Amino acid sequence: MPVSPLAPANFPELPKIGGVTFAAAAAGVKYKNRTDVMLAIVAPGSAVAGVFTRSATRSAPVLDCQAKLGSDPSQIAAFLVNSGNSNAFTGSRGSASVQAVCEAVAAQTGAPIDRIFTASTGVIGEPLPHDRIIAKIAELHANQSADEIENAARAIMTTDTFAKGAAAMITVNGKDVKIAGIAKGSGMIAPDMATMLVYIFTDAKIGQADLQTLVFETNARTFNCITVDSDTSTSDSLLMAATGTSGVDVTGSADFAAALHDVMQDLAHQVVRDGEGATKFVTVKVTGAENDSDAHKVALSIANSPLVKTAIAGEDANWGRVVMAVGKSGAAADRDTLSIRFGDITVAENGWRAPDYSEEATSAYMKNAELEIGVDLGIGSGQSTVWTCDLTHGYITINADYRS
Repeated sequence: MPVSPLAPANFPELPKIGGVTFAAAAAGVKYKNRTDVMLAIVAPGSAVAGVFTRSATRSAPVLDCQAKLGSDPSQIAAFLVNSGNSNAFTGSRGSASVQAVCEAVAAQTGAPIDRIFTASTGVIGEPLPHDRIIAKIAELHANQSADEIENAARAIMTTDTFAKGAAAMITVNGKDVKIAGIAKGSGMIAPDMATMLVYIFTDAKIGQADLQTLVFETNARTFNCITVDSDTSTSDSLLMAATGTSGVDVTGSADFAAALHDVMQDLAHQVVRDGEGATKFVTVKVTGAENDSDAHKVALSIANSPLVKTAIAGEDANWGRVVMAVGKSGAAADRDTLSIRFGDITVAENGWRAPDYSEEATSAYMKNAELEIGVDLGIGSGQSTVWTCDLTHGYITINADYRS
């Protein structure tokens, strides 16, 4: 598939994280001659935190990972991820596949079973050919390198058109602390914890409980604020490992929290920029709601509306569809205090079309690749920002042919 027009120019240069190595291989899970499995090994003493989909039909790997969070950090940890098959809706066979893969990783690496975290992404409802993955574990172990994070990012792609990475480095008490993350996601993207697959690594020192709280809170303001198509995956997982090799304790550090937020938001934005068929990156900002929860409802209602998204794809300044989306959101709203803007252009205010509204100026603005829709409900102080993309025929083409 052609690379998304919203993609960054290149995969970023990510810093090596002490205590973490990677390798990728072609296991033929679904396609031949395609890199489709990655193994990351994390040093003993590393804290591991995560958030996962709240889907009622979540996959066997998700259920397994959820059960393992909080395990003894004294031993090494391993993250093994495959693309091509999600191992979701596969019943007891899916659980058996997870167990078989974990046992093979444990035998090869020495990691205890409860420190091996797997994930699978791809087609739902097909048994995972785990024997193909197991056949590659010795190779993955032998090829471990701190330099292989980009190949790991490529191995977990499905309909993604580009590999996604982000990093940050800050100084705490005179010492450098590094963060590096990779993600995959393009379709079946909607905020309901950690949308898609995300793996973040840092050499900072922080306990598992504190890291878990930080990841959960930061996720709420980043990955839980993106949507491509309103559909929540069965396999969404975000895992973060803190190796502590920098020797810098970041517990309670505002600077570290801000840096982690920047990395997670960067990755979240890249997922939206790679939305299936996307040609527009759209920021939806809602203010003046009765509370933040209502503001989020309104922002998601706008961002998920097929009518709004297709109007954006057609570069049509149809702000009436935004009015519709506000009204159906379920949040408190008052027609006579509502105002709407596209970029800096006010199109409606006080429950009426803006007196100086210009269809020509607004239509010209809609031709931009990056757009902002602003809504002020005028009834309170609640606010929320959500990021989305347009809905084009490309989305239909990709998903109509996905299994074939």
